[in-house]
Parts: sequence; structure tokens; C-alpha cells
Amino acid sequence: MTDNIPLQPVRQKKRMDSKHRGGCCECLRCCGRREPRPRTVWLGHPEKREQRYPRNVINNQKYNFFTFLPGVLFNQFKYFFNLYFLLLACSQFVVEMRLGALYTYWVPLGFVLAVTVIREAAEEIRCYMRDKEVNSQIYSKLTARGTVKVKSSNIQVGDLIIVEKRCHVLCTQRLPTASDLLQIRSYVYAEEPNIDIHNFVGTFTREDSDPPVNESLSIENTLWASTVIASGTVVGVVLYTGRELRSVMNTSNPRSKIGLFDLEVNCLTKILFGALVVVSLVMVALQHFAGRWYLQIIRFLLLFSNIIPISLRVNLDMGKIVYSWVIRRDSKIPGTVVRSSTIPEQLGRISYLLTDKTGTLTQNEMVFKRLHLGTVAYGLDSMDEVQSHIFSIYTQQAQEPPAVKGLSVATKVRRTMSSRVHEAVKAIALCHNVTPVYESNGVTDQAEAERHYEDSCRVYQASSPDEVALVQWTESVGLTLVGRDQSSVQLRSPGGHILNFTILQIFPFTYESKRMGIIVRDESTGEITFYMKGADVVMAGIVQYNDWLEEECGNMAREGLRVLVVAKKSLTEEQYQDFEARYVQAKLSVHDRSLKVATVIESLEMEMELLCLTGVEDQLQTDVRPTLETLRNAGIKVWMLTGDKLETATCTAKNAHLVTRTQDIHIFRLVTNRGEAHLELNAFRRKHDCALVISGDSLEVCLKYYEYEFMELACQCPAVVCCRCAPTQKAQIVRLLQERTGKLTCAVGDGGNDVSMIQEADCGVGVEGKEGKQASLAADFSITQFKHLGRLLMVHGRNSYKRSAALSQFVIHRSLCISTMQAVFSSVFYFASVPLYQGFLIIGYSTIYTMFPVFSLVLDKDVKSEVAMLYPELYKDLLKGRPLSYKTFLIWVLISIYQGSIIMYGALLLFESEFVHIVAISFTSLILTELLMVALTIQTWHWLMIVAELLSLSCYIASLVFLHEFIDVYFIATLSFLWKVTVITLVSCLPLYVLKYLRRRFSPPSYSKLTS
Repeated sequence: MTDNIPLQPVRQKKRMDSKHRGGCCECLRCCGRREPRPRTVWLGHPEKREQRYPRNVINNQKYNFFTFLPGVLFNQFKYFFNLYFLLLACSQFVVEMRLGALYTYWVPLGFVLAVTVIREAAEEIRCYMRDKEVNSQIYSKLTARGTVKVKSSNIQVGDLIIVEKRCHVLCTQRLPTASDLLQIRSYVYAEEPNIDIHNFVGTFTREDSDPPVNESLSIENTLWASTVIASGTVVGVVLYTGRELRSVMNTSNPRSKIGLFDLEVNCLTKILFGALVVVSLVMVALQHFAGRWYLQIIRFLLLFSNIIPISLRVNLDMGKIVYSWVIRRDSKIPGTVVRSSTIPEQLGRISYLLTDKTGTLTQNEMVFKRLHLGTVAYGLDSMDEVQSHIFSIYTQQAQEPPAVKGLSVATKVRRTMSSRVHEAVKAIALCHNVTPVYESNGVTDQAEAERHYEDSCRVYQASSPDEVALVQWTESVGLTLVGRDQSSVQLRSPGGHILNFTILQIFPFTYESKRMGIIVRDESTGEITFYMKGADVVMAGIVQYNDWLEEECGNMAREGLRVLVVAKKSLTEEQYQDFEARYVQAKLSVHDRSLKVATVIESLEMEMELLCLTGVEDQLQTDVRPTLETLRNAGIKVWMLTGDKLETATCTAKNAHLVTRTQDIHIFRLVTNRGEAHLELNAFRRKHDCALVISGDSLEVCLKYYEYEFMELACQCPAVVCCRCAPTQKAQIVRLLQERTGKLTCAVGDGGNDVSMIQEADCGVGVEGKEGKQASLAADFSITQFKHLGRLLMVHGRNSYKRSAALSQFVIHRSLCISTMQAVFSSVFYFASVPLYQGFLIIGYSTIYTMFPVFSLVLDKDVKSEVAMLYPELYKDLLKGRPLSYKTFLIWVLISIYQGSIIMYGALLLFESEFVHIVAISFTSLILTELLMVALTIQTWHWLMIVAELLSLSCYIASLVFLHEFIDVYFIATLSFLWKVTVITLVSCLPLYVLKYLRRRFSPPSYSKLTS
């Protein structure tokens, strides 16, 4: 019998866009497409299908060729900001409202839309190419004519697919040999497509045998997403394709994250719109609402529309792209990926960091540290004793009779201890899901290495690093796992003899059962033994009574070790046959199969012999301690949310210095009702500067009855550890922190159980670890090590926020300046709704004349990255949102009004005879003022900033030749023009330079001492 794979050959590598999936679901409902149903799949005969199945293609695109442009435009104009400018541009088609040439309104809007369309098109093309690459993967298909190559997009339900070693598969099951598959009359009955990846219900039926073969198929016969064929070749029948893949159906709809910074800018935009309406009404009121005043209001709204800068959104979006590019290019955090380029500013304002433990703070690399037999324990320094016990058992030449008179007590104790150690080590070597794989090492080829069990060519593969650590330890003490397939296990004794065991049944580990078991038959003796290992909380009720299990489990957990309890039970042939009959019958059930199977297995799990406890240590990742200290000094509170037991989590928290040596730890005792929760909360309230450790069960009770009180107390703690935490509880804690504190949260994790927490947080960071890439792909940012988080927040987060704050306020200042000049101009000329600048001047002002210097602010920084990492206290200043606040906004508004008024009144005072001279003097002064203000704002010069300043000035000077329609070219060449522009520019800028100097002198910012 070989493995056969109901193959889902294409893996979902990128989560689908929520809008796309939602639209797809809506389409299904609208089209009345049938709900998924159970299916009967005939092997190798896709044409016999009884219903239509979706194509086996992955499509992560948000749009298609026809919906791209309408979709992008709809997503742009559904927001008030862009819709306002569209209505503004459309109003110019009405003659009574027209203030100038059409292109002065449509060109800026078109530019903004073009940038957005190009960006979306680039993302769609990249997405299309990724989809095409995945959909074009080549697989081998078994047909009556032999093996043929087929693209994954052409695979259908019922096809037989051959998967080689190292190929990725999604689902396997047991079927006859490949050569017989197309000759036999057989089918697979499979349940309807659903999201449950932990269970599978199906049956395999062969009709042309006598009697007909009917075997159950369950989760043990399947391999899901991202699994790899470790060795050999398997043949699979395709059961699900396309959107019915469980990986696709399990792709949740992550909430669309909008950054706090974007919300604050949106709020400022609303204030500017209010100012626009007020200024327009004041202008009309000063005309005493004469004539068609309502038309005049509209004209003034159009005239002062520059108060709301159309370029603000595009500048910020392009800035985010630059920040993302800088993060990816940082050589000090290699492998960092920005998956969401819309929220880099969030990284600069994190108040709460919620982190997983295993694989995030720890390496998920297990080291075997302790073997405890109840009366004796073996540590790393005494493993040679274990080795000698194993050696003595297998090298004993002749078995002594059981009752030999005169046998010394020491010899009896020695034999008893050796036997106990041997039984424990043998149980550990057999009860697991590890597969030894042999690879060529350049000297020995793979086939020869597998035949002779070459140690140098062997690699252990398993779903969990715990399992590998245990098997590697048994090898180190003399009992080596050398071979394994679905039906047998081979061990090698210290003397080189091969011990063969037949696997009769395997009961895999699940999160619900928290244990795994295996029934094996020793080929040399015929003995049948049921081995089991699992968490102490479940094994305590399964093993025979003892007085040391609970105490020793607690002791080992306090040392930071992950504890497993190992037990065994010997079965007679009759006992096993009775169990097998009941087990097979339960597995053939289509309804309530899980419950029936669990009931049968539990009938065996009674009065098992306790063999030993194992303790493995998960080592901390590199530089976890200094990273956590940096985050703490930056004002970020760290909460650890883990599924591990309380003692292990507490020990890791101490070891990682999440809890400092001077802090007390309050362990929240287990509460089950409202009264107990009330008493424990009162006890906790009396503690000060104390870290909290609480279990998931107690947390659930507290949140049910005293949510507000608990969160208030927990938020005051310097650190919180939540153990035995379910994935849904992790997301709930994130959500409560956001609601109760209003602060920004960041969630860090590396496994699939962290995805909900990562997606719920304001900023999700995934660590690429040994648990796969599920968390990494679902996160906004992906890092390779936890220590990179420090630089991501302290340097890139801080810079992104400060740069965007400066950029947004400067773009607003640029628009308010010209709007102030327009207001002064209209007031002087009897409140006429006549534009001051027309045509190319108004377009050039916010594009080629000032765009490059203003945008170069995204390269500015107040301190070097090394200083930001050395003094994390600088990050704490940002948590109050000072770089972008109503105070800073008001300061920039006042600066804009001052400079706009000075430039306009100066031009009106100093112009000679013609109106065109006013335009020349004021516009030139305005351009120079903006360039000087950029220079005033910059704190650390970059060579690109200098290039941007010189380029903009050169563009303006060069374009004067072509602007004779608006500017007198002969006048600007005179000395009179030059001194007037110089005076106006100095009066508008010099006071601000003086104020900046005085502020630096008498009230320097916090970072100035570090840069001096």
C-alpha cells in the first residue's frame, strides 16, 4: 500500500484581498451557485464527475482587465477628499463658475490619479506574474497512456498526480499501488469542502474486489498546506481544486488597517475645508450679499480651493513607498519585508507590544535537558549514566534466571534501574512522528545511505522541533532511529543490531487532546505495547496513581523546561483485536466520527504505567534581552501571550528579562466564578509596580465579569504574561487594549495561532520561523529575528512618523501661503473673485517648482540611527503625538498667513505700474520663500536635498522664458526686480530663521544634546 494524495497542488502564498474575496462571495450568492456538497471521486476518471468543480487556479488579483480602471477610480473617489477635487474640476465646465483654463484644475487631478493608477497597475502586474508562476507549476499526471506533464491550472478533480520528494502537497491518503490505480474500479467519498483543517472525513471503496474493500480516510491520511514529501514518491487523487481548497477557504478577511497618522491628517483636512467655507462666506458678506451672491460663494470656494492641497495625499503615499523601500534595503535587518506599505508611521507610535513566546522570543530549537524517572533524575552532566544503562541492557550476553540465590542487592538494583531507563528511552524512541531521511553527502549516494543507515547522511524531519530533540537524544544515548515508514519503525541498538517494530496504530497529537499515542508490535518477541506521551494536565488522569508527578512537573517547568509525560501499556493479542474492531468501525462512521473514535481510544487510556518525564529547553533568540530592555526604555509595555503552561511562561519571562529582577510577580490564582475573581482582583489591586501572570481560564472569567476593572489594573503593570492562551483570546486582548487605552498596539508572532492577533493589532509583525510562514504572510511587516524589531521601531518607525509629520504640514503650509495671497489680493481689489495666478503658474507652483524640495523631506532625520538605538528614550517623545498636533498645525497656519501676507502686501507696495509686475514679484518671492523654508525645516542635509533645491530653482529660472504670457521677461532682468524680490523674501523668511536660532539656543529639543 502506498500513499495517495487528494492533491491540492497550488499553495496559497499571498492572502487574497478582502475586497476581492468579498466580491467573489457576493457574486456566488447573486448567481445562485450551489453550496458545496460531499463528492464521490472516481480514481483517474475526472470525466465521471457528478457536479461541476472550480478550476484549479489561484487568483489574487483585485481587478481584471475590464474592472481595473473603474475599480481604481471608484476606490479613489469614494473618499470625500478626492471627490471634492473631482467636483471642483467638473465645475469648470460651467461658464459662470470658470475661473481660468480647464487644465489648471484637471492636470493636478490627473497627475494624482495617474500616480495612483500606475501604482495599482504595478501591484496588479506583480500579482498576476506571481499567480501565473504558481498556476504554471508542472506536475506529473498518471493516465492510461502513461505519465504526462500537466500544469497545475489544468488539474481536475479525479486526476491522479505523482508527487516527488521535496514537492509541496496539500493532502494525502492511502490507496493501492500506482500500477493498479487505473485498472481497478474504485472511488473516494469525501466530505464537502470546509474550513476545518484538523479533520477530514472520507472513505475509500474498491468495487471490483471480493469482498469489496471499504477503508476509512481521516486526517491521518492527509497532508495540508506547505507540507513536503520527505522521501519517496506518492500518487494522489485530486479531491478539491481552486476556491474549494481549504487553504483558500481558511484565508480570513483581515480588517483594512488605516493608520492613526492618516486619520489625524484627515481631521486636519476637515478643519481646512471648514476654513475654506468660512473665508468664502466672509468674502461674500463683505460684498453685502449683493447680486447673485450664492454664485459668488461657489466662485470663492473654487478660488480658495488651494487651502486643501490636492498634492497632500499623493505626497504622503509616495513617502510611504520610500519608507518601505528604505526598510527593505536596511542591511542591519536583512530579510525584512514590508507587506503593507500604508502604515509605516504606525511603527513610530507603539505603546503596547504583544508577543508570542515559542519561536518569537525563543528559537524553537529544543535541547534535551532532563530525564526524570521519579526516584532519580538525569541531567546533561549525567547522560553518560543513561548511556551505560542502555549499553548494559543490549550487551548482556546471557539473561540471568529470574531467581538466582545469592544475587547481590546491588546487582538487582542495577538491573532494575537499567530496565527502567531502557523502557523509558525505548518509549521515547518509538512514540513520535519523526521520519529519518537519508541524503547524498557527496561520498555516499542516497540509495546506499538508506540501505546501510549511514549516520552522516541521516536527517530527522518532523512537524515539531520537540520531537526531533527527543529522537536526537535517544541517538546520543545509544538507541538510534534509523528507519520509518507508515507501517514500521527500525531502531539500532548500541551493538549495531536492528530492532524492528510494526506500527499497528497511530493517534496523532491535537491541540484538544494534548497527547499522542502509538501501538507497536515488537517483531522479535511479538509483544504489543501502547505508548503515549503528552502534557501533564491530561496524562495525570491517565497514568496509575503516583505521588511525584505533579510536584516534579512543576519543578521542571519552573526551570523553563517543556515537560512531557511518557507512559505505556502492554496489550494482549485479544485485547488489541477487540480494540481494532471497534476502532475501525468508529472510523468508518461518517457522522460524529471524531467523537466515536475518541471514545474508543479513551477505552485504552486507563491505568497506564508511568515511565518518565522529559524536559526540553527552548533557547532564547539572539539579543532578546537587550531588545526587550530597549523597548521598555522607549516607553513600550510588553505583554507575552503564550499557549504554554504558567510555570514555563513565568520562567521564560524572567529569563528574557521581560520581568526585571527588582519587580515582583503577582501570579493570578485560578478563578472559576465571579466571587473568586472579585477577591483576586482586590488582592491584585493592593500590589504596586508588579508584573502580572494570569492563565487563559482565569482571564476569561475576569473579562466576563470585570472587564473594565481588570484592564485598568493590567494596563498599569510594567509587564503582563498570559499563559494557556487560545488564539481567539490573543486577538481579544489586543482588541480590548485598543478600546480601553486608545493607544497603538503591535503584535508579534511566528505561528498560525498568532495570525488572528497579528491581524487585529494596529501593526502586525510576523517572524519567519520554524512554524512556517503563515504569520509572516498575514503580517504587515515580516522580520527574520525578534531583535530586528528594535531597529524597526526605534529607527524606521520613528523616522517614518517624524518625516510624514513634517511633509504633511509643509504641504499644507505651501497651499495656505498661496491661498493667503489670493485672499489679500481679492480684499484689495474690492473682493473680486478673480484668480491671482492663472494657467501654468498655479500648476507649476505645486509641481516642478516646489515638489522635489518638499518631497525631499522624506530623507530628513534628526539623529543618526545609532543614536536612536542607543537612546530609546527619544522614541517616548513620539507617543504623545507632538510632531503632528493641533499646536504644530496652528503654528504652521500662522507662519503661512504671515508669509503670504508679507509677500502679497510687499508686491502691492513695490510694484511700479503694471499688474504683471505684481505677479512677477510675488510669484518669484513665493518660490524663493518655499525653497528657503524647506532649508529651514531640514535638520540633516542629504545630497539629494541639495540637488532638489537647485533643480527646482533652475526649472523656475529656465521656464521664465516661456512664461511671457504671465510675467514680463524684460522686467525680471532689471535690478529693480531683483532688490524688490530680495527684500520681500528676506522679510518673509528672516524672522523665522531668527526664531529658530533663538529656540535652539534657549529651548533646545531633546535630541540636540545627542547630536552636538
